[in-house]
Amino acid sequence: MQKFFLTMILLAAATMSIPAMAQEAAPARQEYLVNAGDTLEISVWKEEDLQREVLVRPDGRIAFPLAGEIAAENRTVAQIRQDLQARLERYIPDLVLTVTVTDVSGNRIFVVGQVDKPGMFVMNPDLDVMQALSLAGGTTPFASLDDIKILRRQGNQRTAIDFDFTDVSRGRSLEQNIVLQSGDVVVVP
Repeated sequence: MQKFFLTMILLAAATMSIPAMAQEAAPARQEYLVNAGDTLEISVWKEEDLQREVLVRPDGRIAFPLAGEIAAENRTVAQIRQDLQARLERYIPDLVLTVTVTDVSGNRIFVVGQVDKPGMFVMNPDLDVMQALSLAGGTTPFASLDDIKILRRQGNQRTAIDFDFTDVSRGRSLEQNIVLQSGDVVVVP
C-alpha cells in the first residue's frame, strides 16, 4: 500500500511540472498588427450611434464619426484605441471605448506555382512556409523543391528568400521554415 501512495505522489508531481515546462518552452507571441482588409469593431459605451464595424481600407486607414480618419495598418489594437480615445474625449465625457479585430482577412499570404491548390490563404495568426504549402495541398510531381522562393515586400524594398523543401522535410536547415508575414508570396517553380 505504501508503494502505491509513493507511486501516486510521484505521478502527481511529474504531471504538475509538465505544464510549467510547456509554458516556458512556448514562444511569446507578438501583438497582432492590423492589416488593410481587416475588420474592426469599435464601440463607445452608451452611444448607440458610435457602435460599428469598420473595414481597414487599402490605404491602411479607417474613418469613424467624430474622430475622422485614423491610420490603422501596421498598428496594434491598443494604438488604434489610444488614437480614437484622444480624438473622442473632446466630445464624450467619461468615455469607455472598445476596439476589437473581428476579421483578419487582411492577414493573408499567397502560394503560387506547382502546388495542388494555389491561391490566397488567411493567416490566423501565424503560418510558416511548410504550413502554407500544406494549405495549398502540397506540391505537384513537377515542382522544383530546392528552388522555392518567398517574395516579401517591405515598403519599397522587395526581397526573395530561398527555401529548400527537401532539406527542411528531412529535418535540416530548419531556420528556412520562416514564419510568413502578411502579403508574402510563396513561389513553387
